[in-house]
Amino acid sequence: MKPSPPFDLSQSIKASEIGHFPVMLPEVMSAVAPKDGDTIIDCTFGGGGYSRAFLDAAECKIIGLDRDITAIERARESFKDYSNRLELVHTAFSELENLGFKDIDAIVLDIGVSSFQIDNAERGFSFQKDGPLDMRMGEGVSAEEVLMTHSEVELSKIFWDYGEEKNSRRIARAIVNDRDETPFKTTKQLADLCERIYGHKKEKIHPATRVFQALRIYVNDELSELEKALDASLTILKDGGRLVVVTFHSLEDRIVKNFFVKHSTTPSVSRYQPQASEVKPKFILPSKKPLLANDDEIAINPRSRSAKLRYGIRTKH
Repeated sequence: MKPSPPFDLSQSIKASEIGHFPVMLPEVMSAVAPKDGDTIIDCTFGGGGYSRAFLDAAECKIIGLDRDITAIERARESFKDYSNRLELVHTAFSELENLGFKDIDAIVLDIGVSSFQIDNAERGFSFQKDGPLDMRMGEGVSAEEVLMTHSEVELSKIFWDYGEEKNSRRIARAIVNDRDETPFKTTKQLADLCERIYGHKKEKIHPATRVFQALRIYVNDELSELEKALDASLTILKDGGRLVVVTFHSLEDRIVKNFFVKHSTTPSVSRYQPQASEVKPKFILPSKKPLLANDDEIAINPRSRSAKLRYGIRTKH
């Protein structure tokens, strides 16, 4: 389903000029529908593209979360004109339920890696530029440490579970065989190894794509982080509050889809458990199918091609 919301791509293009393209901004704006007096939590602040659009559209308050301290520091300068309506919190969005926020009008999550992170070779998120094998959005174990310490079986499981990599075993075996003689330290080393495994077979995507995705998800515990944030929305959204989530691959989208299915349908009631009849759906879904980026946006920003947006409206508690 591709809606035609009353917004064009001009705000996205403007934001992209400073290094960040907020994916599916027109659709996100339509789903959130910011109003004067609203309090909106931008759980993945990043470059602040969504938040800036919300702040410009209404006299609302934004609470911006990011586990990446560089995003918070950058926002303190670039958003100083909005400081009276913007609260920045350096934290992972999995902590959402523990931050003390209540009666929130909207929660937004963009589960992709920000353009700032991808384009900075020093962060190690992309194989397009050579850099250290880091991939951390916050603190914790780096991708380099994972490659150098995990067993062949563990690495293969990571590549398969989080990247659905068909050559997961061969790639894991090659890493373990090579690492003692030549420790893995750079993105180019890992990308070259993946290319070696695939040989000259033509692939729609670069041979390292799924391995890099899998390592990033594992290093940052992204799927568990997402599940915790979704669960938190049940307690901190007000009646009529909106949960809006943009995902970029099937693992994330499956979690979001299953969450909305679980909490938007009334469970079947057994005659042996009459008390269950009082259980009500927690979300109304305007669309059961995900919204997709339109062709104009994809032409400008190819990273939008895999994006899917799902959202729900909180029912009366």
